[in-house]
Amino acid sequence: MTPFWRSLPFIIACGGLVAMASFGPRSSMGLFLAPMTEVRGWSRETFALAIAVQNLLWGIGQPFAGAFADRYGTTRVLIAGAVLCGGGMMLMAWAPTPFWLHISAGLLFGIGLSASSFSIVLAAYGRIVSPEKRSIAFGIGTAAGSFGQFLFAPLGQALIDGYGWQMALIALGGLTFVLISAFSVPLKGKPAAHASQFGGRDQSIPEALAEAFGHPSYLLLVAGFFVCGFHLAFITVHLPAYIVDKGLDPSWGGWSIAMIGLFNVVGSLVAGSLGQRHPKQIILAVIYLARAAIIVFFILLPLSPVTLMIFSASMGLLWLATVPPTSGLVAVMFGPRYMATLFGVVFLSHQIGSFIGVWLGGRLYDTTGSYDVVWWISVGLGIFAAIVHWPIKDEAIERPLSPAE
Repeated sequence: MTPFWRSLPFIIACGGLVAMASFGPRSSMGLFLAPMTEVRGWSRETFALAIAVQNLLWGIGQPFAGAFADRYGTTRVLIAGAVLCGGGMMLMAWAPTPFWLHISAGLLFGIGLSASSFSIVLAAYGRIVSPEKRSIAFGIGTAAGSFGQFLFAPLGQALIDGYGWQMALIALGGLTFVLISAFSVPLKGKPAAHASQFGGRDQSIPEALAEAFGHPSYLLLVAGFFVCGFHLAFITVHLPAYIVDKGLDPSWGGWSIAMIGLFNVVGSLVAGSLGQRHPKQIILAVIYLARAAIIVFFILLPLSPVTLMIFSASMGLLWLATVPPTSGLVAVMFGPRYMATLFGVVFLSHQIGSFIGVWLGGRLYDTTGSYDVVWWISVGLGIFAAIVHWPIKDEAIERPLSPAE
């Protein structure tokens, strides 16, 4: 009889808690924009650039973190990420200059996220869950990260209100380190080898990357996921400040991010379930087109608590609903052997979009005094993403049989 700590439900639950502990604090960073820039006398672009660097390094580090997890096992990578994430937030609380803000919130936190985010967790799921149940498992892992956003956004705002933004960052950093370190242990292990198309030996990482970049559907997936990153990062970082600019109380910023996280729990689970029965590329095209429509209504209607909550709930349903079908497509195309590496490359595109979305939001706000241009860019990118996902093929890549076969 399998001990409960090695059972599939327990491992999936622990992976979900890891995703929650890494994604939750990261999603709360926008709450620190206004208080931190006011105290330090920095521009919004200064803070936005640090978070943009965080997102970019998260993406750049993801393929390498995935390769380490594929080669050496998941737990070691997750614990290293916990140290960097927790330390980055604690150093961010002290940062007296923009340089130290970029080192803490940008460099350390960003690299830490690449080693501890839901991408590493989903790759572990891909290794231990059967193909028939893989899509829903991806949905559960993604939903857990979203639930972290729902929990940590109001927690972060409460800590800021009660103890100040510096103590809030220290508390979040310590909590992140403890949770990720504790719950990463059951995820230990690495994928089994599979034969290279060049012979009976195990396929190497360079061979897996060459195979992926020679596949048109993979390239379209990489291009489309850029848009997801642009949307998520811009809204997460700048929405709290945007609603304050429009005259709403700052507390609505925490509740808007929390509402996005809560409804994304539903959206992620639904997307994971739908991905088991319907073409994943069509699901993605519909999600991006719906995002574009929701943003149009949000920026055209007068802003009030009601319209903000409707926007947050609607966007939440589509927030990380892209992840189960996107990761599912990578698993279907290439199998689980190098999923952490190959999804890491797709995620790098996501984080390049995040970098541009965060930075451009701060830059254009400081230049024009408004976020309007970036909202409309987001609409156009949503339409673009819907178009590029449509021709993707939801099927395994054809590999020549090795001589041994």
